[in-house]
Amino acid sequence: MVATSGNRLISEDALEALKHQLLPLATVATPNIPEAEILSGLTIRGPEDMVRAARVIGEIYGGAVLCKGGHQVNEANDLLWPPGGTQTWFPSPRVDTSNTHGTGCTLSSAIAAGLAKGLSLEAAVGLAKEYLIGALSAMLDLGHGSGPMDHMWDLKSRFLQGT
Repeated sequence: MVATSGNRLISEDALEALKHQLLPLATVATPNIPEAEILSGLTIRGPEDMVRAARVIGEIYGGAVLCKGGHQVNEANDLLWPPGGTQTWFPSPRVDTSNTHGTGCTLSSAIAAGLAKGLSLEAAVGLAKEYLIGALSAMLDLGHGSGPMDHMWDLKSRFLQGT
């Protein structure tokens, strides 16, 4: 919906379709701070606001919410709010790199892969965060500006194995 740069990525019609048709089907939504503000209607300035926004989003759309930190709100601490469950924080430091293009897509895809392997949501999020931090920390440096992270940083690890 909204890139890390703050640019809107979808039209108003697409946003409405996302809200009314796609999110109610999702196991977990993974909004960044600007996206969580749009979906919840709340302003997020700190961790308490992330909790409120995740709860509102989860209650509106019926699934779990991983409210992704960063965006000047905290390091890279993410909050998992599962409906009917206990919220879990996934703390991690911000990796100092400009090669962050696709971090949200990488994280959500890694979570989906973990769920497909049969991991619990919490375990899938934890493993996905580890994978993302490794891909960012590998410091792949291609092109100019906000380049991609190194998705191939660890091809022989537990990230590729089954449950």
